[in-house]
Amino acid sequence: MGLRDPLPAEDVTRRLSALPGWEKATDREEIHKTFHLDYYTSVKAINDVMGPAQELEHHPDIDLRWETLHFSLTTYTAGQKITELDFLLVARIEDVMAEYIPATL
Repeated sequence: MGLRDPLPAEDVTRRLSALPGWEKATDREEIHKTFHLDYYTSVKAINDVMGPAQELEHHPDIDLRWETLHFSLTTYTAGQKITELDFLLVARIEDVMAEYIPATL
C-alpha cells in the first residue's frame, strides 16, 4: 500500500484511538485536531509545521483563530481521502506542537 492509497475506515479508527484529540470528520474524509494556544504562538507553530508538510508534499487546511489553531488533513492528491500521508503529517504536527504546548501530567 502506498502513501497516497486510501486507508480502510477501520484502520483510520484504530489509529485515531491512539492519537488524543485527533478525530475523523463525520461529513467528509478528513481528520482534524484543535490546539489551544495564543495567536502569535500559533503563527510560529504554523511556520514550523510548513517545513514537514512541504517535505511530505502535503497541504493541510489550517484555521487560525484568537486562541485556537485547527489542523484538518486529507490527501487531496488521493481524491480527498485519508491516507498514510495524513498520519505521517499528524506525527510531525504533534512533534512541533509538543514544543509549544507542554505535556500535562
